[in-house]
Formats: sequence, structure tokens, C-alpha cells
Amino acid sequence: MATYNTSDFRKGLKVEIDGEPYLMTEMTFVKPGKGNAMYKCRLRNLVRGTSLDRTYKGGDSLQSADVESTDVSFLYRQGDGFVFMHQETFEQYEVSAEVAGDIWKYLKDGMICSMTLYNGNAIIVEPPNHVELAVTECGPGTKGDTATNVTKPAMVETGAEFNVPGFIKEGNVIKIDTRSGEYVERVSN
Repeated sequence: MATYNTSDFRKGLKVEIDGEPYLMTEMTFVKPGKGNAMYKCRLRNLVRGTSLDRTYKGGDSLQSADVESTDVSFLYRQGDGFVFMHQETFEQYEVSAEVAGDIWKYLKDGMICSMTLYNGNAIIVEPPNHVELAVTECGPGTKGDTATNVTKPAMVETGAEFNVPGFIKEGNVIKIDTRSGEYVERVSN
């Protein structure tokens, strides 16, 4: 497995510390008046999501993490897990609800998602930034609330509920931002 010397340190580097994968989110080079150069790094654990601050001296090295990102398509939900298929090798990955998180709110059959694998196991699954979902249940808007930013809950085809503007009705297709979980626009009636 490859190692990275301090001269290779940069934002976005994936390294292994104490047997776990980390993403280098910040790296600052510090050269004091006398003494060795130092590299102050902020690292985010790719499995648990926790952050870690470490300082390395010039000449130190870190081992690269066996992390791979690939596109997968969502096949189906199985109990508490989700099954995805690799786009090229057709290998299937079952992802637990803990790893998937709130992704279930956006998943439709065949949807292409980004999966991060560590030692062949899925550790992160991300849906596309925007998804289009059909509204299946939605209460009527209140008369006279058209000029203000009044929202109401709407159930979509995945079973998730989102706040939408008052003019949205059942049968509308809406665009949702998966990063924030917020309504973006109505796509069709």
C-alpha cells in the first residue's frame, strides 16, 4: 500500500490512521523561525464522521487508505438494508440503515448514487444533489395564503415528508435538494 510523505499532504487526501480511513479536510504548512516545519491537519473519519486534529513534522508519513468511489444504482430495499449494484461489474452491495442514513427519503428504483468503498465495504452512500419525486399526499392550501411563504407538509412516492409551498397538490412532481432536504421547484403538474 502506498504512503504519503508530508510533502504530499493536501486537502482531499484519503489516509489510514489506526486502521480507519480519514479524509484530510484542511492542511496548513507552518514554518517557525527555528526548528522543523510542521503540517497542521484536520482529518474527518470516513466511517464515523468525527473530526481529528493532528500535527506532523516534516518527513513524517501516513499510509494511504484503500478507499474507492464508484457509481451504483439502487435496486431495492431489503428489511432495514438497501441493495445497490455496481454500474460496470454488476456486483451487489447491501448497505445497512446506519450507513445509508436518511438516503431512503430520496431513493427511487434505478437511481444512480455515489458509493465510497473501504476495503470492499460500503461506508458512504450519497444520492444525486437533486431528485425529482412525485407528491402522493398533500393537504389543500389555505385560501388567501398565496402571497406569503406559507408551507405545508407533502408526502412523496418514497414515503418521506417534505415542506412545500401552498400551491403544490397531489400528482405534482417536485425537485428536492438532497443536501439540505429542501424543496427547490415544481417540475410538472
